[in-house]
Amino acid sequence: MAARPVWKGQIRLSLVSIPVELYSATKSGARISFRQIHEPSGKPVRYQKSVPGIGPVDADDIVKGFEYEKDKYLLIDPEDVDEIKLETKKTLELVQFVDACEIPPIYFNKPYYLVPTDELAEDAYRVVRDALRASKMAGLGQVTMRGKEYLVAVRPCGDGLLLETLHYAEEIRDADPLFSDIEDDKADKELLDVATSLIERKTSKFDPEAFKDHYTDALRDLIASKTKSKSTKRVEAEDGSERGSGGDNVIDLMAALKQSLEKTETKKAPSGRTRKSGAAKSSSASSSRKKKSA
Repeated sequence: MAARPVWKGQIRLSLVSIPVELYSATKSGARISFRQIHEPSGKPVRYQKSVPGIGPVDADDIVKGFEYEKDKYLLIDPEDVDEIKLETKKTLELVQFVDACEIPPIYFNKPYYLVPTDELAEDAYRVVRDALRASKMAGLGQVTMRGKEYLVAVRPCGDGLLLETLHYAEEIRDADPLFSDIEDDKADKELLDVATSLIERKTSKFDPEAFKDHYTDALRDLIASKTKSKSTKRVEAEDGSERGSGGDNVIDLMAALKQSLEKTETKKAPSGRTRKSGAAKSSSASSSRKKKSA
């Protein structure tokens, strides 16, 4: 089955907009999963929502509850939550660039492949990819998907670009209380030399193919063996009830890049910081020029 994009829109670098699609970089079906089966009937076990002392309840009677104190809940209607969900934005603007190695690994959450939608977008896409590769930088921005706003980092990956969602700072647990009992004394010199030598001997290039999920492989062998065996119990459950437009094409990439650079330089205040005023006007004017050119 062909991969489906989880998001379509455009990645923007100042005045340059590139139509792109976002694909999940991981496969959820790579690991084996099981269903719970009621053996006497051979039917899958379903989970029914129930309340202690009351029993099964109607879905219409269920609301969201926030525990503001122990065993005390603030009731919030699901419709109230739906009202504040953000609309999916079609633009991911790279607003800051940092050294790719500067982002602590603990902040990375989920990887996605960022792909140009068509051949017209590839030239601009390659320029951004190569610029990030040459500078060893990652671009930061925010994108809205499925009603939520995600902090993301974009960086080169092979021939393309990798987008990774990041945890927000408030989501990261402070490690100090957990490590506070570890003494600051330096390790024994001889033991440290032995450990360092061992690390050096086992140092090599990262090769993910060298590592196998032995448990999953054993499960596959077990399932294959059980499938071939006629003595394995079997049950049969009853039957259960066009690419979109990626945004405006880049008309003149070189002119847009130069214009973006000039505007960035002219907006710099004496202190060296960039003023935010007028950014919306320049973006609107650029969009208007692109439409006229098209």
